Amino acid sequence: MTAIMIPAWVDGVLQPVEKLDAHLRGLRHKAVSVFVMAGEQLLIQRRALGKYHTPGLWANTCCTHPEWDEADDICALRRLEEELGITGVQVVHRGQVEYRADVGGGLIEHELVEVFVVQTDAGLPVHANPEEVMETRWVSLNALRMDIAATPEVFTPWLRIYMEQHSALIFGT
Repeated sequence: MTAIMIPAWVDGVLQPVEKLDAHLRGLRHKAVSVFVMAGEQLLIQRRALGKYHTPGLWANTCCTHPEWDEADDICALRRLEEELGITGVQVVHRGQVEYRADVGGGLIEHELVEVFVVQTDAGLPVHANPEEVMETRWVSLNALRMDIAATPEVFTPWLRIYMEQHSALIFGT
């Protein structure tokens, strides 16, 4: 298996770094997050148990790291297709956020994230890749907030951060 190289800052210089190494060292690196919406319903995913961090936890529709020299919007579309079989949609850039979170196992996500939203209808065909995603569901933003408050441990740290700190940017609420 070829190492995945992602854009990360080392000593203030953006350069390609192996993804696992970036997480082990807690390096600030580029990322992309996508939120697929059908009205007030958000498509969330439960990460596959084989993922090297946060397996089995619920996350936003799609998160990833752009490959070196890959445009952020192209990365978002690529990963929607790879993880969920979603094609034929338009991603809309909502802005940039930065966070740092311990994701367990000695790994740190320190991400500079380009946030994208897709507006669709609930009939959107979703074909989850079982190597990436074990389950998906549509949930209202209010229900998601209540679920996170009741059982935060079943959600990824970044989804909790997005909902608690960046909801206005992402959802306009």
